[in-house]
Formats: sequence, C-alpha cells, structure tokens
Amino acid sequence: MDNIKIFGVRIDNVTLIDATKAVEKFLTEDSLHTIYTPNTEIVMACREDENIKNIINSGDLVIPDGIGLIHGAKIKKKPLKERVTGFDLSMEILKIANEKGYSIFLLGGKDGIAKEASENIIRKYPNIKLAGFHHGYFKGSHIGFKGHEEELNIIDEINKAKPDIIFVGLGFPKQEIWINENKDRLDCKVIIGNGGTMDILSGNTKRAPEIFQKLGLEWFYRLIKEPSRIKRQMVLPKFMLHVFFSKDIIE
Repeated sequence: MDNIKIFGVRIDNVTLIDATKAVEKFLTEDSLHTIYTPNTEIVMACREDENIKNIINSGDLVIPDGIGLIHGAKIKKKPLKERVTGFDLSMEILKIANEKGYSIFLLGGKDGIAKEASENIIRKYPNIKLAGFHHGYFKGSHIGFKGHEEELNIIDEINKAKPDIIFVGLGFPKQEIWINENKDRLDCKVIIGNGGTMDILSGNTKRAPEIFQKLGLEWFYRLIKEPSRIKRQMVLPKFMLHVFFSKDIIE
C-alpha cells in the first residue's frame, strides 16, 4: 500500500473505497488488524511523542483523517488521493458487517453512550450481531494502569463474546495506547480507534452539516459549537506554517 510520511507519521495514500476494500480483506483473515485515524492535530502531537508516532506507524491501515494533511501533502507535491475520515470508514465497516453478518463490540464514551450507539446500530443495521459494549471509564493501559483488574475483566468480556470488529472510542491518544497495549490479548479481526464516532452514533453529538464536510471545514463547525476548542485548533495554522517554511517534513 502506497504511503507518505508527514513529520515521520505514516499516512496511507488511500481513498475511502481503497480503505473499505482493505477492511473487507482484513475481515476474511485470522489475525487482528489495527486501524488508526490521524488528523492534523494528531500528526503534530506525534512530533513531540515518539511512542505515539511509533504506535500509529505500526497500524495495518492508517488513514488521512484531516484536511490539513491533504493540503500539506499537495503543497509539498506528495499528494494524497483524498481525505478519509474515521467516521466515514466506520460507517463503511458497519455496512460490511450488516451485509456479512459480522459481530461488533463498542468500547468507550461516557456511561450509556456505547449502549445507545449499539441500539441505534442494530436499529439501522439489523444483520449486525451485537457482541457487547462497555463505557470508557475504567482503569487500564490508556491511563497508566496496564493490566488492572478492570481492564483484564473487559478484555475477558470481549474475548468471550468473540467480536469480529471492535470500535474503540477513548479519544486520542488513549485509544491508540489502549489498542497497542492490548491487541495481542484480543480475539477479533479488526479494531479501529475512531474517537467521537460513538458519540455521533449514539445521537448525543451531531456531525457537521454536509457543506462543512465538503469544504473540509468540520473543524470550524466544531469550533463554533465548542469555542473552548480554540487552543486545540491553533495547531492547524501552525501545521501549515511548517508546511510552507520547513523542508523535508513530508516524504
């Protein structure tokens, strides 16, 4: 699979169709496959954290979930085919699961979010088998409690259910850390860290209107809705400044 590196972070050069086909193949195989969804903010964070960068680079599929990555790669003449969001790929995964009758486990969110998301998934995709769900407020690897009893109980619960797919919505970088620390102990075929996808599936959060999505301005929509995100969003202009004035940031 073709890829580029942005600040040393591997980004697979795929379309949504390419990524979906890769997942379809993963689901026919016996080993576990990890999917990470870095956006511009995550790539910038990886500049300061070698461990997180290595985790993302170890993924079986690393999609370009960030319009800044698309613009930066184009400016540096290393164009990516298109932006592929974790949400959009997650929706394609649900369609595959519905068509093939795969099972899914949801892990993450506040108490009740995963349950509401699972109910909505089954309502829309009745052929999906619900393996289970669990909120994200537990002691585990993602917050420095590797091997804690709560984490081990969840892993045991997941493995007894034998899901084909696991959605992990713990937020960056917790979900990436949790997946990396526990992937060898999980009995499934595909695991994806997909951030706020569960919140949207539960109905507790709305995705940006389609016009904002098409213009690559979802970040701006979220900023309007949540002004407190301004500090996080400042990473976007910083990234573009690096693109314009630094050499060899994209290879």
